[in-house]
Amino acid sequence: MLPALAARHRVIAVDLRGMGGSAKPAAGYDKKTLARDVHALLGRLGIASAHVVGHDIGAMVAYAFAANHPEATRKIALLDVSHPDESWARQTLLPRQGQRHKWWFAFNQVHGLPEQLLAGRFHLLLDWLFENAAADPGSVDAHARAVYAHAYEAPEAVRAANDWYRTFTQDIADLAAYAPVTAPILALGGEYSNYESLVTAVPALGTDTRVVRVDGSGHYLPEERPEVVVEELTRFLA
Repeated sequence: MLPALAARHRVIAVDLRGMGGSAKPAAGYDKKTLARDVHALLGRLGIASAHVVGHDIGAMVAYAFAANHPEATRKIALLDVSHPDESWARQTLLPRQGQRHKWWFAFNQVHGLPEQLLAGRFHLLLDWLFENAAADPGSVDAHARAVYAHAYEAPEAVRAANDWYRTFTQDIADLAAYAPVTAPILALGGEYSNYESLVTAVPALGTDTRVVRVDGSGHYLPEERPEVVVEELTRFLA
């Protein structure tokens, strides 16, 4: 996707705090702080304002960026996830039949144990997620899976990634203090993933919102339907 978008825009792919080449400190994984990291990065690069596009945790950060740094926000795009809100606190341990069970939300709250269980074998969790959250698991090929597994295999990487989830309570409290953002919002939701929940959640987040269903896709929009995501982003960011 990056070369296609770079034909018209300067594109910067950010390793968020806790992942990839970025540091993995003990704190600062609430989405307001992650957004502040991105804002500081733009300042270091001499960029006054930007479009911000994020998938999953990155989508939460994109919204927090717009809410906390409106002067630096042009437009934001949320891929298959919105910002944590009060409804997230009411997810049940025992889901109704047919309801998607996000068991990892609870698992990731446990301190210490996930690092012991997953260090060096995170590929098992990733493969499960791809098989169960993608409409086409084959869209995430063996090379991509190896790259992702390598990024997560160290204990400190497991802990940092889980800390993104452990701050959801703070994120929900922060959202309650935000006014709806005025930057245009595009939300893309997978047909077999979170499209319906985005239809419910996104209109309250801003004054100029649009939700689009990505047909034939599960959660991993950039891997499953990259051409559709590029087309929608290109139109939106024009």
